Amino acid sequence: MKKFFVAIAYQLGCPTENDDGKALTVDVLKEEIMMNAGDNTLLILPEAKRLTTSIRYWLEDMMSAGVSVVCFAVANPSKDIFLEMLEIELELPSDRKIREVMEAEAQRQGLQISKSRLAELQPLAGRNPMLARKIIKNEKLGLKQDKPEHTQYVVIMPIIIAALMAFGIVRFVGMGTGNKGLYITGGVCLVAGMALKQLGSVRGARKRLGQ
Repeated sequence: MKKFFVAIAYQLGCPTENDDGKALTVDVLKEEIMMNAGDNTLLILPEAKRLTTSIRYWLEDMMSAGVSVVCFAVANPSKDIFLEMLEIELELPSDRKIREVMEAEAQRQGLQISKSRLAELQPLAGRNPMLARKIIKNEKLGLKQDKPEHTQYVVIMPIIIAALMAFGIVRFVGMGTGNKGLYITGGVCLVAGMALKQLGSVRGARKRLGQ
C-alpha cells in the first residue's frame, strides 16, 4: 500500500520524505496528496478490482475534493465508490488493431513475420491484445499454435436442453392420446439427445504430460 501512495505522490510532485530524510508514513502521504490535488488532478487506475477497501475509501475522499478518478475493470464491482461513477463500456479492439499490436510485438522481439502469417495467427488471439503479444512470443520460440486461446463462442447448451424438453413433451402427448407413434418417436429422440449430450461432455485428462 505504501508503494501505491508513494507512486502517486511522485507523479503529483509531492514530497515522500520529511526534513530529516525519513520516508513519510502512509497517513502523511495521503495528506500530502490531498493537499497537492485539485480539480485539475486526474487519477487513472488500470486494475480497479485490486484496490483495497482503505484505498477505495481514500479515493472517495479524493472525489469529494474534486479529483477526477478513472477506474478500469473487466466488470463493474457495483459497490462503494463504483456506485458513484459513470459506467462506460469500451468497444473491443478491431481485427486490424490486433494485427497492429502483433506487428509491434514482432518488431520488439526482433521477429520477421509476413502478412500472411499474421493473418493466420490473428484468429488465435481473438480481440485480446495480451493474447496477441503472447502468440507472437510463442511464434518466436517456435511453439506449435493451432488452437485459439480465447473463448469467443456461443453457448448452445440452452438450445439443446430446450430441444430435449420438446421431445419429452411429444412423448407425454403420445402417452396421453394413446398414439404409439408419437410416444415411441418422442422417447427415442429424448434418449438419443441425452446420449449425444453426455458424449459431448467427454473431456480428456487436464494434466499435461509429465504431471
